[in-house]
Amino acid sequence: MAPRKIIIDTDPGQDDAVAILLALASPEDVDVLGITAVAGNVPLELTAKNARIICELAGKTDVPVFAGYDRPLGRDLVTAEHVHGKTGLDGPSLSDPQMPLQEQHAVDFIIETVRAHDTGTITLCPLGPLTNVATAFQRAPDIVEKVQQIVLMGGAYFEVGNITPTAEFNIYVDPEAADIVFKSGVDIVVMPLDVTHKALVTKPRNDAFRALGTPVGVAVAEMTDFFERFDKEKYGSAGAPLHDPCVTAYLIRPDLFTGRHVNVEVETSSDLTMGMTVADWWRVTGRPANAMFMGDIDADGFFGLLTERLARL
Repeated sequence: MAPRKIIIDTDPGQDDAVAILLALASPEDVDVLGITAVAGNVPLELTAKNARIICELAGKTDVPVFAGYDRPLGRDLVTAEHVHGKTGLDGPSLSDPQMPLQEQHAVDFIIETVRAHDTGTITLCPLGPLTNVATAFQRAPDIVEKVQQIVLMGGAYFEVGNITPTAEFNIYVDPEAADIVFKSGVDIVVMPLDVTHKALVTKPRNDAFRALGTPVGVAVAEMTDFFERFDKEKYGSAGAPLHDPCVTAYLIRPDLFTGRHVNVEVETSSDLTMGMTVADWWRVTGRPANAMFMGDIDADGFFGLLTERLARL
């Protein structure tokens, strides 16, 4: 089979970095047409910079990077330097990028690219807040039916929230955008905290990254060392969840994941539960299913894939 054509929409973030590296290391499975940056984990200036740093780390300077929106659709930006550090990629020592940022706006790139390809051939892979994707859908509704699939990291149900008691960070930052995307009718696959909290970077798994002995392997190990301190203290777990690479891994090995096709609604009005993804896991509402909401992962298989592919870079 030909590799899937994808656009990665992202707010790097150490785990975003690993997701991008996995995609760039897997050309037989995914063809990265471009990377679009959005404000999220850190402000847009840094996410656009970090995306280029990651491409250069992978030796893939031909992948174009575009800057998108610097704030959510209708609210102030919430960032996560408390997790990712002031740069978003704290941990390793990485040089400033030499490759240019594209002049075209990320949303225009998404619209133009989807329009230029046959229906059902472009997959969107959001790893951060959904501002860019929702804006593209609003500005160019003709592209919605042309998108093959959206595979995103965001939301939670049984694991509830990680930025509020009820909301996962990516959805909470721009719930209005998430609402637009979940109501779009596109085939959506969701990697929520329910899955990503089972993808823990334990010491042996991180040692395997470091043992690759390459700039990529060492950088990934150092990134994980950094944000692991926060997550291990927060969750009392044996390692830090590696959220965003679940998206890329699904594109390569969907058999690693199991879930249910259910209805998912996004809360946009409650102060108490703003940004909550209300997943009808037990199908009690009668609302039509609109997303494949993943619930489990083969963690050993996931880390085996990740280590094998990162070794290529």
